[in-house]
Amino acid sequence: MAIAKRPPPELFKLATNAWTKPFWDAAARHSLVVAQCTGCGACRMPPTPFCPTCQSQQIDWRTLSGLGEVYSYTVVERAILPGMTEHLPYVPAVITLEGGGSVRLISNVVDVELADLAVGMKVMVVWDDFSEGVAVPRFAPWAG
Repeated sequence: MAIAKRPPPELFKLATNAWTKPFWDAAARHSLVVAQCTGCGACRMPPTPFCPTCQSQQIDWRTLSGLGEVYSYTVVERAILPGMTEHLPYVPAVITLEGGGSVRLISNVVDVELADLAVGMKVMVVWDDFSEGVAVPRFAPWAG
């Protein structure tokens, strides 16, 4: 019985800019947020300088429930870098975020048997805390 693990922490390197920093600041507080255009109301992820719908640069950060659905995923079962073996298998996934319109977030599904993984699976955010106040959203099966 294989369980989806977390990818190696050393694979994650945080680099922010003026448009993404509010997302990562909220994540450090274990809050999942999405950029919402104040001009037309469209949500976008990743946050970008211009709304793809109306080209406005004005955004608000809306807090989401942390629930979502697996849109797509793959299972990584082969180590491509030294030190990855103990982190296998891990599951990169695209998650459709509840309350975010059609917004999707690339993350990982964790703590689930691989045999139970499925497109459409309901998931909830869980947080991986790293040093220096960085928290990364991952998703685990939703028990609700």
